[in-house]
Amino acid sequence: MLTQAGLQAMITDTEAEIRALIDEVDGPATGPLYDMVRYHLGLDGPAGVSGKRLRPLLGLLAYASIAGDHHAALPGAAAVELGHNFSLVHDDIEDRDVERRHRAALWTVYGVGQAINAGDTLFVLSRLALHRLTDLGFSDRKVLRLMRLYDDTCLALCEGQFLDIQSSEHGGQLSVDGYFDMIGRKTAALIAASIEAGALLATDDQAVVDAYRRFGWALGLAFQLNDDLLGIWGQEQVTGKEPSDLAKHKRTLPVLYALEHATPEDRARLVALYDRTDPTPDEVEEARSILERTGARDYARGEARRLRDEALAALDATGVVEGEARERLRELMRSAISA
Repeated sequence: MLTQAGLQAMITDTEAEIRALIDEVDGPATGPLYDMVRYHLGLDGPAGVSGKRLRPLLGLLAYASIAGDHHAALPGAAAVELGHNFSLVHDDIEDRDVERRHRAALWTVYGVGQAINAGDTLFVLSRLALHRLTDLGFSDRKVLRLMRLYDDTCLALCEGQFLDIQSSEHGGQLSVDGYFDMIGRKTAALIAASIEAGALLATDDQAVVDAYRRFGWALGLAFQLNDDLLGIWGQEQVTGKEPSDLAKHKRTLPVLYALEHATPEDRARLVALYDRTDPTPDEVEEARSILERTGARDYARGEARRLRDEALAALDATGVVEGEARERLRELMRSAISA
C-alpha cells in the first residue's frame, strides 16, 4: 500500500537524485555557486527549508500508476523540481520578494547578479537531469520528446511571467479570461507537464498520455484558484500563513471578478482601497466584504470545484491498472483543492 511514508520516500529519492547531480558538477573553484543552489533548494543542511516537492511527486505518481515502481522516473522528477526552482529564483528578483519559504530570498543574501546566475544554473541542471534518463535505458527518441515538452513548458512560464509583470507595471487590469490565460502559463503548464512527463516515460499509449495531461492542466488551474481563495479567506491556523493577498494588492481571480461585476459604487471603492499603500485591517476587511457581496468568492470557489471535477474525470479516463498510486493522485488533488 502506498502510504504517507511511501510518498515521503518518493520526495527523499527525488532530493537524493538532485544532490547527486549537483555533487557531480561541484568543484573547488565554483563551490560557492552550488552552495547558493543548495540554499535555494533547501538542501543546505538542517536549517534548509524546502517546498512541498508537489510537482515532482505528481510526476512520479503518474509514472508509478502505470509502471509500478517509481525509481526509473527520478531524473525526470529532479528536472521538474530544478526547473520550477529556476523560475522561483528569477520571480523573486523580478517581484522584489524578500522571502521565500519563510527565510531570506536568494537575491537578498547573495545579490541580484549572483542570484540570476544561480537561477540560470538551476535551469541548466534541470536539462542535465533529463540526460540521465538515457543512462537508465530510455530511448533517445523518448528523451528528446521529453526535452521538447520541457522547453515548451519553460517558454510558457516565461510568457506567463511577462503577462503578469506587464499588467502590474503598466497599471492594466487583466480580464477574468486574461487571468485564466496567465495562470495557465504560469501554474497549470508546469503541473500538467510534470504529470504528462511521468505518463510519457511509462507508456507509449498516446491516449493515456493525453488523459494525464488533461488531468494535470485542470489540477493546475484548480490549484491556483484554491490558492487565490486561501490568500483572501484562508485560516492562518490551517494554512500556516496569513491571508494577506488584499493587503499586498494582489489582483487574483476574486478581485478581478469583483472589478468586472461590482456596482459602480463598490467598484470605485475597491479601486480606492487598492490604491492605499498600507491599508488598515478595517480597510482590508471592507475590501473582503465587497468581494463577497459581488459573488466573487462563490464564483472562484465554483470554478475551483468545476476544475477539480474535470481533473477527476480525466484521471478516471486514463484507465490505468495500478490503483494505489492513482488513488494517491486523487487524494493529493482533494487535499490541494480545499477552499
